[in-house]
Amino acid sequence: MILFGDCDPGGVVYTPRIAHFVVEAGLDFLSHALGGPAARRLFAMGILPPARALSIEFLHPMAWDDAIDIEVSVDKIGDHSFALLVSAFNAAGDNTFRATITQVSISPETRRPVPLPAELKAALDGARDC
Repeated sequence: MILFGDCDPGGVVYTPRIAHFVVEAGLDFLSHALGGPAARRLFAMGILPPARALSIEFLHPMAWDDAIDIEVSVDKIGDHSFALLVSAFNAAGDNTFRATITQVSISPETRRPVPLPAELKAALDGARDC
């Protein structure tokens, strides 16, 4: 549901709020794929998952009190990163936005890319098949 606070003075969703929706939807997706809270599970694997890229395409206006359904799927799995595709649809079935977020597996100590942990790669592969 689009809340009043998500909107600009014109009554449409404030652009940066969509980035927040994308990040939160991605974390929910990863929590499901990993079988527990995503951030805690990734930290337990010894990695940090910062975003390297975020792309959002606005396709249909969203306003206060609009209900949207957000769908997340695995777009790409690389050696050191993965990308999620995030799409939202309003009650009429219109695609309101489409986004891609790419996250990199980095070492908390060196802040340099490291290979995706096998557990994460398997969870992403498994989520891809759903």
